[in-house]
Amino acid sequence: MLKKGSKLYSILTGTCPKCQNESMYLDKNPLHLNKILKMHENCNHCGLHYQIEPSFFYGAMYVSYGLNVAIGIAAFIISFVFFSSNLKVAFVAIIASLILLFPFVLRWSRNIYINMFVSYDPETKLK
Repeated sequence: MLKKGSKLYSILTGTCPKCQNESMYLDKNPLHLNKILKMHENCNHCGLHYQIEPSFFYGAMYVSYGLNVAIGIAAFIISFVFFSSNLKVAFVAIIASLILLFPFVLRWSRNIYINMFVSYDPETKLK
């Protein structure tokens, strides 16, 4: 399913969108909250500069908003429709899921955003 060369591979693994040979982040684990946004300046394999322009990743906030809305809707549907809970429990489920998935959404939004602008290139050479 996750084959190198697909955007989904780069998004879920956090690898360079151009060569997909190296993680973009200094610490691959998103649960280390003090290092969650620390990224390499460039890819050591292909030389891609991750900060394409100044304040590039501010645009990832829009992606994060969309992901959080989708997670909130999914949590509501699962708790309210499938488990037949009341509205208070459904909203607690939404808040709990958003808090628990926060580090992953933060990384996924950056990964999705950079993958919107940079495509995989199998011919990428070592810099």
